Amino acid sequence: MTPYNQHIEVGKIGENLAKKFLEDKGYKIIEQNYKTKYAEIDLVAQDKKCLVFVEVRTKIGENFGSPEETINKKKMRKIQGNAVAYSAFKKWDGLFRLDAICIVLKPDHSITRLNHYENII
Repeated sequence: MTPYNQHIEVGKIGENLAKKFLEDKGYKIIEQNYKTKYAEIDLVAQDKKCLVFVEVRTKIGENFGSPEETINKKKMRKIQGNAVAYSAFKKWDGLFRLDAICIVLKPDHSITRLNHYENII
């Protein structure tokens, strides 16, 4: 498997773990991998009356930094732009927020840690 394919596989594993985590917390998943002209929204969920845009970052181990370190200002602006565009397109006039779920996996893809950060902007 090429490094690119492994990266894609790890990302999908992380998104599915994040989806299950949110569902277990009572969130309703509305979209997964929603593409806009700007980028992709990993998960769109609803938490009570709030629309939640979730950026999922997954890494195997933390030898080369944590998943949290991969969310920079440029990425945050892109996520925020996607959230505004999605809300407008879907005619959502309620509250929305941006969350991040950062996951660190062991080489066998079992979870070392999963952190959910609410309202990251």
